[in-house]
Amino acid sequence: MGSRKEHKPSKSKLKNPSTPKTLAPKLAKTKVIKKKKKNNDGTAQSKGKPQSVIDQNDESAKESQLASASDQLRFFLDQFQSAKGVQLSSLELESLNESCILELPQDSNDDVNSLGENIRAAFGQSWKEVLCEGQLEEGKVDAGSPAVLIISSSALRSIELIRGFRSLTKDCHAVKLFSKHMKIEEQVSLLKNRVNIASGTPSRIKKLIDIEALSLSRLQVLLLDIHTDVKGYSLFTLPQVSDEFWDLFKTFLYQPMVQGDLRICLYGPCHLAVQLKGKRRLNDCDK
Repeated sequence: MGSRKEHKPSKSKLKNPSTPKTLAPKLAKTKVIKKKKKNNDGTAQSKGKPQSVIDQNDESAKESQLASASDQLRFFLDQFQSAKGVQLSSLELESLNESCILELPQDSNDDVNSLGENIRAAFGQSWKEVLCEGQLEEGKVDAGSPAVLIISSSALRSIELIRGFRSLTKDCHAVKLFSKHMKIEEQVSLLKNRVNIASGTPSRIKKLIDIEALSLSRLQVLLLDIHTDVKGYSLFTLPQVSDEFWDLFKTFLYQPMVQGDLRICLYGPCHLAVQLKGKRRLNDCDK
């Protein structure tokens, strides 16, 4: 028999014969370069984050900044005019500038313990004489006339803020001016002595002024607690309490502020002024 040649099986083709070799990329060695998408303004978007999320983060960062004195004043006056349904005249507004606001350091709005030290700084070199002395001075320091008045929406907050003034009240105790667990006769008795710092709620404070037990002749700083409670209400928004506060302010505190004898200190999330200001601009644009 003649020798027979064995047929070798043909190799399977890995590439499509119709595909030219030059179009078969070497994927293992190829670097994939992704171009960053650009916003309408030409700036690059952050990888993996929708533009809406980036915008929200930027806006939150702006809102977290502490409002300036002029922002706080504008916020306060807006609240006042809205609550009382009044429109301040241009002459009145000229008398109210950022010097009416006592600014606190940014970190002090969450630290009650530093409150007294920060308020003390507002009185300059005379702080000890004004805030710590315990004796009445005829013709100079009237009985029941605090230099600092703290107004809160509740008795509990009034007590909490007094704790921040412990270093100043050793010789002249702060007086609590609220109705919960305290009789007005007891407070009238306390106000017959020297008072440097007092803390209370709008209703009781107004009543004590009406009966001439509490004097405002020496008042220089009005500290307003604008922290919100568990339900989201504050001194400016809590029903009934806010009405009582604005009545008190309009009747007894507005004129001293206009005359430059009284400074307002907003204690709490002061960036709220910036937030509301921004929302107001957005609402105006939607109209």
